[in-house]
Amino acid sequence: MPRTIDYYFSMVSPWAYIGHAPFMEIVRRHGVEVNYKPVFLGRVFAETGGLPLAQRHPARQRYRLIELQRWREKRGLSFNIKPKHWPFDVNLADRFVIAVTVSGKDPDPFLRRAFAAVWEEERDLADPLVLAELAEAAGLDSTALMDVATGSTTEAIYALNLENAVAGDVFGSPAYVLDGEVFWGQDRLELLEDALASGRAPYSAAV
Repeated sequence: MPRTIDYYFSMVSPWAYIGHAPFMEIVRRHGVEVNYKPVFLGRVFAETGGLPLAQRHPARQRYRLIELQRWREKRGLSFNIKPKHWPFDVNLADRFVIAVTVSGKDPDPFLRRAFAAVWEEERDLADPLVLAELAEAAGLDSTALMDVATGSTTEAIYALNLENAVAGDVFGSPAYVLDGEVFWGQDRLELLEDALASGRAPYSAAV
């Protein structure tokens, strides 16, 4: 039976965008399955002691901009540090990803297009028409998915993802949870792959 990673992220997170493609490469190399768990970061921060970007100390805000430039170069990406439509109301976009999963489709093609739309093309993921266009480009039925995304099922799953994230010590995006061990941030992908390659038992704070 393949191992499974719980993948907590939000479409509004630049770090989820930066880490998505290399994470997918790791997933394929090691034959693991992924539980896609979009989560509302505002509530995650509120529940775990984090602060929204605008409320962080200016030094932390400046450092974030430097880190984005470093990782843009490191990952060989080309994106806008301050895209036109960011931040945006992420609720519908996150729930749209849940709708793709609920429909039994692979979210990866849509996620790649959607992340690029925000950071490379400066499009507004809060716009249902943009989401629909991206879905169609990924070979998905946008009308059916929008019906699911705006319904009670995705609302319930979105709330459950938040509950599971907080219960599992997830406090930011992206977070990759392997056998209960949290790897927070796309800069921990190398450590995640090491854990998969070694097959070691998960580390615990109860030492």
